[in-house]
Amino acid sequence: MPGAVQHLRKKGYATLPDIYSPVEVAALLETIEAAEATSSNFRRSQDVFAIRNLLGEIPQLREQLLTPRLREVLAALFPGATPHLTKAIYFDKPAGSNWLVAWHQDVMISVDCRLDLPGYGPWSSKSGEVTVLPPREILESIITLRLHLDDCDETNGALRVVPGSHRHGIIPNEQHPTYTPQAVTCPVPAGGLMLMQPLTLHASNRSTSPHPRRVIHLEFSTAELPEGLQWRERLELHPTKERHSEPARNLAC
Repeated sequence: MPGAVQHLRKKGYATLPDIYSPVEVAALLETIEAAEATSSNFRRSQDVFAIRNLLGEIPQLREQLLTPRLREVLAALFPGATPHLTKAIYFDKPAGSNWLVAWHQDVMISVDCRLDLPGYGPWSSKSGEVTVLPPREILESIITLRLHLDDCDETNGALRVVPGSHRHGIIPNEQHPTYTPQAVTCPVPAGGLMLMQPLTLHASNRSTSPHPRRVIHLEFSTAELPEGLQWRERLELHPTKERHSEPARNLAC
């Protein structure tokens, strides 16, 4: 674990195998597949099936995801602090999917409302979800954990990342070709985690495999947003039980 944490800090990514057992992975998939896909947060097409606000849509996943083993990982990633979950998404890239993701950084965060705040912007609102580009220190406080529910390699959409790119702040799109020749592919076995800094430049190719690539994407942070603004999906991680915190109401929102 210490080696992975050090690699994450230095390179912007790391992998941890065997964090969830085959039984735990099967239980997670069973819960997801049993969910009623009636909300607008469920997106299904020939090339992708995604569920946004995953733990809001399927709250029974909370206990299944927040295992003692995952809490050990979080304790190593956030020493001396208890992070909160800020986002959860499920991605299913079916076998042979033509869906690809171009080179990018995860620079927008989901919040509960729009406020005029120094250092925050531009803002975006789509399908009722408000997102904003926050200051760099907020982005650097976030660590993404991608739980792979299938064995994943270059044939079925494993992420490609540019080592060390997280240290360069927000990289303009036109400068991406300067960095991408150094990219590496990150295979992850089923039940393993890929750890990543949001500012790490990353992409995903089309699938050429008969195997799916199902991933639960979780983002954690210890950062607090300015008064009046809250992470849209904030979930507190208590020692013995989890509860979804109610964001503070703000009449300006």
